[in-house]
Amino acid sequence: MTGRRTLFGVELDPLTMDETVARCLAAVRDGQQLEIGVVNAAKLVNMRRDERLAAAVAGCDLVLADGQAVVWAARVLRAPLPERVAGIDLFLRLLAEAETSGIPVYFLGAKEEVLDRMLLRVADRFPGLKVAGSRNGYFDDSEQEEIADSIALSGAQMLFLGMTSPKKEIFTAAHGARTGARVVHGVGGSFDILAGVTKRAPESWQRLGMEWLYRALQEPRRLGRRYLTTNASFLVMTARELLRPAPPATASANRSR
Repeated sequence: MTGRRTLFGVELDPLTMDETVARCLAAVRDGQQLEIGVVNAAKLVNMRRDERLAAAVAGCDLVLADGQAVVWAARVLRAPLPERVAGIDLFLRLLAEAETSGIPVYFLGAKEEVLDRMLLRVADRFPGLKVAGSRNGYFDDSEQEEIADSIALSGAQMLFLGMTSPKKEIFTAAHGARTGARVVHGVGGSFDILAGVTKRAPESWQRLGMEWLYRALQEPRRLGRRYLTTNASFLVMTARELLRPAPPATASANRSR
């Protein structure tokens, strides 16, 4: 694997979807823990405002470009990434691999009724999947250790967190190792999509990097202003980085010319 790419001070792993899945399966096979972090434009903006979120993402073993805008910005800023690795697509690939390989999984997140609906749909789609356990995502910080211990007792080897940022990143950073899961993947709103509560943008919108707009149109009052604000901030961040003067050549570099 080639070295990490640095974008806005954040180190990202230049992996394809297939390479990421292979890394996850290797972690389960070899008994190593792999904490996965994904970033989109909004999260990169928020990481500059939230030190705990930034530290939690930086502590992940893999940090992947979940948003198409991140892939484009990386290309413009000469830190190219091979492709977008969307969190929900990785989630579905890992569920399929877990079903095939008999790997037990645990679902943590969403409201109880959403979680129940998702579990029914997952059972239909992946009938051979071993679900070691599940729990809704509404709990106090004081309950985190107890929840991590219950996940460990379940024997789950893959843990999927259907919670919003920064809650899922902070839980992973603080208690990911305690869960005993070999792969810990924060999947955000993917539980809602699998449950049929929200719809995912069509592939044409995804290719254009407009998935955020599709979501905002579904929930304009909750997401509209948030997405417009963070996307504008991301464009400004990219422009400033692009216009930043190159660092002066080092003395050794000058001598070698």
